[in-house]
Amino acid sequence: MAHGKQTFADIIRKDHETRQSVVWRGKLIDYLEKVKEDPSIGRLAHAHLFDVITRPGLAEPSGDEAGRLAKIFGDEPPKIYNFFRDDFFGIEDVLERIVRYFHSAALKGEESRQVLYLLGPVGAGKSSLMERLKQGLEQADPIYMIEDCPVHEEPLHLIPKHLRPEFEKMLGVPIEGELCPICRYRLEHDYQGRYEEMPVTVMQFSAVQRHGIAVVPPVDPNNQDTSVLIGSEDISKLDRYSEGDPRVLDLNGAFNAGNRGLVEFIEIFKNETEYLHAIITATQEKFVPAPGRHGTVYVDTVIIGHSNEAEWRKFRADHTNEAILDRIVTVKIPYNLRLSEESKIYRKILRKAGFQAQIAPHTIEVASMFAILTRLQPSPKCDIMTKMKIYNGEEVVEKGASKKMDLQELREDAPSEGMEGVSPRFIMKAIDNALSQSPQGVTPIHIRETLVRMVKEAELPDDTRRRYLEFLQDYIHKAYLDILEKEITRAFVYAYEEQAETLFQNYLDHAEAFANRTTLKDRNTREELEPDENFLRSIEEQIGISGPASEGFRQEVIAYLWAAGRRGEKLSYRSYEPLKEAVERKLMGSVRDISRIITKARTRDEDQRDKYEALLRSMLESGYNEYSAEVVLKYAANHLWKD
Repeated sequence: MAHGKQTFADIIRKDHETRQSVVWRGKLIDYLEKVKEDPSIGRLAHAHLFDVITRPGLAEPSGDEAGRLAKIFGDEPPKIYNFFRDDFFGIEDVLERIVRYFHSAALKGEESRQVLYLLGPVGAGKSSLMERLKQGLEQADPIYMIEDCPVHEEPLHLIPKHLRPEFEKMLGVPIEGELCPICRYRLEHDYQGRYEEMPVTVMQFSAVQRHGIAVVPPVDPNNQDTSVLIGSEDISKLDRYSEGDPRVLDLNGAFNAGNRGLVEFIEIFKNETEYLHAIITATQEKFVPAPGRHGTVYVDTVIIGHSNEAEWRKFRADHTNEAILDRIVTVKIPYNLRLSEESKIYRKILRKAGFQAQIAPHTIEVASMFAILTRLQPSPKCDIMTKMKIYNGEEVVEKGASKKMDLQELREDAPSEGMEGVSPRFIMKAIDNALSQSPQGVTPIHIRETLVRMVKEAELPDDTRRRYLEFLQDYIHKAYLDILEKEITRAFVYAYEEQAETLFQNYLDHAEAFANRTTLKDRNTREELEPDENFLRSIEEQIGISGPASEGFRQEVIAYLWAAGRRGEKLSYRSYEPLKEAVERKLMGSVRDISRIITKARTRDEDQRDKYEALLRSMLESGYNEYSAEVVLKYAANHLWKD
């Protein structure tokens, strides 16, 4: 079967050609010429992984995303690396700290001799981050190694120590490391010390084949054999070779397999302290003991461990672990705390799933809202819904003005925020359940009901369960009703954007004339008019502005928009959040009665039926299907407008 004009045979042939193009075999003397041409070939593991991460470059946010990041992070937002961009959301500052670790380690700073430890709650993305790093190595260009070396070591190790200073000058590369016992034996016995003749080839990183990537799960504390890390002796060969012969070595431990790449330790602190000392030796001294009586093996690898906070606290509380703690770089990976980014997580997962049911607008947003609320800590400075909006880079309007809140202060008041709450897995289970139970379509109503049921069934402390149910049955219920009222208003108001823009421009004209004590010209008739204070008040009262406060508000609006115009920003009714809120509420008020009548009516006359059908059509165009639109409108009729 052909895909476009390509056949399967074409694809397979091209793959073979690509793989063949990276295959290389030569001698050390040939490899030296390659290093001289491109010194980066000889870089160490941390530098190689740093290059893998940074080579795709940085993303430059624009438009709304740039504005949102500026509100969240100020004048120095974190760098956004393309390497991580499509897989991780809302933890840009965390990822930047990880990249800084690799940068320092690449320059042979102290971090190059320390373990990178990822600390975070379940489902925060520690394992996903490890998978991305391993995937990056697998997709990178192959590295050069001594052929048939069990630890696929750097060919420059073949150069004798007394010649290294001279070779380093010629190559422009520092030479670090020693030959493993097996390669040393081969050099002496198979090549009679002629190191320039030793064969060199390339190796593609592979987690499955354990080529430069190794994974160590927690080891049974009753049977913690370090051979898992450093390999062992093949006892079947002891009848042919003496115990001190390197040919009996089986260097298949994690440090041997992960040499030149990375070694991942899953739930690292579930291992006994004695077992962890081998890790410290590997990272601090860059050597591990060889099995039996064979000395040591040089290792150049990135060591990354991860676990949850309970294990970390237990380990840190034991003062006997101080030596290990001193050799660890800890990076906290909390849950995401930004609503817009949380929605991206679930959309990414859903794209890979096989569910066919239609998901109505705002369904993912409502689920994300619950996830974020469970992760936030209460603050005396604002309510939790306001905090969620501020963390998301949104402007919050109170009494006609944007609420001024120092986001950095909020973070400092809650240093462990994001380390508790529900995980993305919990939310995905709820979405999966809702999709399975309602194949016709899933709405915010379905997802909220599913979450309520799951919270009631979950093994949670009573106070936590009460708090979660309050989020769902009170906070999120009210927030969704606000969203729903705007949704229906948009459907009822013909050319909503145009109407909002017209109201905005009219308000500006009248407010500017009022502030300057001048008249204004009608846009159509060019007639000289006095500023209409009744019109201005009808907008301002939507957000609680009245009396003496009105004059100050009008001046603020004019000053803000004038400054925005000078900065070259395109002005629209969305430009100034308090005025945007007032305009939208004015539009909602203009159709509230007809909206209530049309949606609540059990029987409709011809005019009402036409309006209801127009409303349905508008909702279908907005992403609903017929089933979800009917569900949402029925919910609106029962909850949105109380008689």
